[in-house]
Amino acid sequence: MTNFSTVLQRHYFEHPDQVAIYLMHPGQPDRPVTYAEIIAGASGYVETYRAHGIAPGDVVILILQHGIDMVYAYFGAILHGAIPSIMPFLTEKLLPDRYRADLQALIAVTQPTAIVTYREFEPEVRAALKPGQDSVKALIISDQAKGPQPPTFERFAGLLRKPEEIVLLQHSSGTTGLQKGVALSHRAVLNQLESYGRAIRLGPGDVFVSWLPLYHDMGLIACWLMPILMGYPLVLMSPFDWVRAPYRLFQAVSNYRGTLSWLPNFAYNFCAQKVRDRDLEGVDLSSWRAVSNCSEPMRWESHQLFYERFARYGLRYEALTTCYAMAENVFAVTQGGIDAPVVFEDVDRESLQVEKIARPAFGGRPSVRMLGAGKPIEGTLVRIVDEKGRTLPDRHVGEIALKSNCMLTEYYHRPDATAKAFLDGWYLTGDYGYMVDGELFINGRKKDLIIVGGKNIYPQDLEMLAYEVPGVHPGRASAFGIFNEVTGTEDVVMVVEVDTDIPEEREKIAEAVRLAVNRGSAVVLRYVHVVGKHWLVKTSSGKTARSANREKFLKEMQEKGQAF
Repeated sequence: MTNFSTVLQRHYFEHPDQVAIYLMHPGQPDRPVTYAEIIAGASGYVETYRAHGIAPGDVVILILQHGIDMVYAYFGAILHGAIPSIMPFLTEKLLPDRYRADLQALIAVTQPTAIVTYREFEPEVRAALKPGQDSVKALIISDQAKGPQPPTFERFAGLLRKPEEIVLLQHSSGTTGLQKGVALSHRAVLNQLESYGRAIRLGPGDVFVSWLPLYHDMGLIACWLMPILMGYPLVLMSPFDWVRAPYRLFQAVSNYRGTLSWLPNFAYNFCAQKVRDRDLEGVDLSSWRAVSNCSEPMRWESHQLFYERFARYGLRYEALTTCYAMAENVFAVTQGGIDAPVVFEDVDRESLQVEKIARPAFGGRPSVRMLGAGKPIEGTLVRIVDEKGRTLPDRHVGEIALKSNCMLTEYYHRPDATAKAFLDGWYLTGDYGYMVDGELFINGRKKDLIIVGGKNIYPQDLEMLAYEVPGVHPGRASAFGIFNEVTGTEDVVMVVEVDTDIPEEREKIAEAVRLAVNRGSAVVLRYVHVVGKHWLVKTSSGKTARSANREKFLKEMQEKGQAF
């Protein structure tokens, strides 16, 4: 029987002194952590969980940052047979009131038996607990957990967990990432790791380098469980440190000869614009063989910007790859760019928006450049369906449906959401896309679609145009539709963040955004709302939370007495 715990046990006996993780912290030497240390530290947490009456199959929520506490607490839960679930740590990008409400909702739905956090965060957690109503038996403070100790494998109930049993929960991305708990089995995750490992040609010499948060599937699966369980070195820095000093990612790739990393699309632009030459002195990126664009709509322009910025430091163009992924399939659905350059094509804008057909560009008409997400990985089937679930032919835009051997078991304690997500055994992703000769192209999220005069408008297309305007913060724009009772269709609103508080300068930026969108799309903006830093709401994975921004905008307009 193979499960997470038996895999960890094998690593412990076969190569206990092999370094599994290099933990990076600012101002400190990098900390190597061997498999022996992981098991010893996890053993302390096994005893801690036992002492608090936590049983195999119980859910344990971890509210911890990147570091040794997370390593020990997470794998301690695995070895004990409990089900770990990582929650985002409260940061300035998350609204405190919404965070607390979501924590309460998470506790109510998942019914965790224990929560592990830091002493300084204890009051925040206790405020979310309702006496007499919650399942939480223990609030474990990390500095009170038992320390590392020699493992006693016969006491590890995790070794007895069946492959089909739930091993972890990960949360689909909402405003704080707590919308639905995706329950995954040992078998599903291990199937994904094997299939995806083959898709990216994982082999000797590979080194993972990551800053991604562990509460999101890209960080948790691709940059945590995959390297640790499959025996490849992982160089790990905190997302908070990366935002403050993105150059450290490039220094880590150079120092450790990193070969594999994953980035959301905005990170390509962010790095190209924020990393300075003085921080890259002596950096060599030639070891990077796959930097996968994942997690949000992928842009050819972002790849070009990233390559042009870092090519002089050894970055190879063929290292830029793409991936379409989601928590419900554990992680990857498709992968592109490994054996051949990433596919892209120019399609006719009018055909795409009005007819929902991705016709190749022709006759000098306005076009849209689409970046391919690759082909399905082994064990995963993908098809495009219409609103009745019928399969559409190539180049016809519809909802992406998939079926695989690594599908979620359920949305935890949400049978209603689980049943709604499937149609005749196929999982409906909520994403729009089309296929060409097996290659998948992503258009956008179904729930974010704006319909203007019968045209399907994807907000990220408009946001990308706004980012080209000087003064608009990269990645800090949000487009959404508001229904107009008079015209009978939606008006488009754009919110953009800027630095300046001077009204005249803000108006100039707003006008430049209007012109950029009007010229670059088939849309006329009804209103451009210019705001300061930190106004926009983001999801836990860094995506634009368009519905939340729409609500915030409408509330602000109402308070000002402006009707929309």
